[in-house]
Amino acid sequence: MILALTIGVLTAGGVYLMMQRSMVRGVFGLTLISHAANFILLSAGVGAWRGEPLAGRGDLSEAADPLPQAFVLTAIVITLAVTIFMLALAVLGHDDDQKRNPETGEERDS
Repeated sequence: MILALTIGVLTAGGVYLMMQRSMVRGVFGLTLISHAANFILLSAGVGAWRGEPLAGRGDLSEAADPLPQAFVLTAIVITLAVTIFMLALAVLGHDDDQKRNPETGEERDS
């Protein structure tokens, strides 16, 4: 139950941050959603009540599946790389936001 609640809180926080205007908040929101997806992958592995997936340590039918753990480890590395890349883009484009529309020379009807 706690894992499901954690996944829900991470997803809700990530969606909230991604809906903000700031690029950095969007990056952090994407990171939170990625962490929630990692928890979903780990919970799909059902490793809590199974044995270690090591050869010679027990019966292979009762061993946990190591594939979800490998997926999560790969996802963590990819998320770190994407987060660093997006934060670098946010730093390079920090002054792209226009506070005021530039003058176009057009006349407005008031």
